[in-house]
Amino acid sequence: MFRATSSRMAGFVFRENRVPYYQRLFQNHDGKRQWWKTSRSSYLMYPYLISVYGLGAATTYAMCRMVLGHKTWI
Repeated sequence: MFRATSSRMAGFVFRENRVPYYQRLFQNHDGKRQWWKTSRSSYLMYPYLISVYGLGAATTYAMCRMVLGHKTWI
């Protein structure tokens, strides 16, 4: 019958060890924040920053309108 070995276990792939590369990358003191160091960081950070600052601006706008007595966005 079939016996699962270390080479056939689910998710196990023979490839190079990337841990030393990422240790050098993240421990490099280049003045960048940790979440901006990889090449894929912008794909996560820009939508996050747009949503955070966009919702903050929308909430502030709505609050200012509520203070002035208007309960709609327009």
